[in-house]
Amino acid sequence: MSAVLAIGLLLVVAGLVLLLNLFGAADVVMRSVTSKSLGELAPGFAATRRGFRTYAVLVLAVGVLCVGLAETARFLPLGAALLAVGALVFGIGSVIAIAGEVETYRGLKR
Repeated sequence: MSAVLAIGLLLVVAGLVLLLNLFGAADVVMRSVTSKSLGELAPGFAATRRGFRTYAVLVLAVGVLCVGLAETARFLPLGAALLAVGALVFGIGSVIAIAGEVETYRGLKR
């Protein structure tokens, strides 16, 4: 198994675990990581349920991209399809995340 495939599979599993909140993993990460302030930077879009799911989808999409990259060496049509799906989901998810971060920032009281 190539390193790219292994990393991709780990990211896919991590993305699914966070997206589906398996074993309460998403709740733990939201409580202990994303809802904390980073110095002067207040918690942002990732501290919301919608934002957290968006970022979990981004992790999943990067995993699919890695798996697709690894699979192009074995079966080109499958690898190309996975690359296309991963890139499309990542692009759409990025737009949603950026819009959510802007919306969250504008909602902060200053």
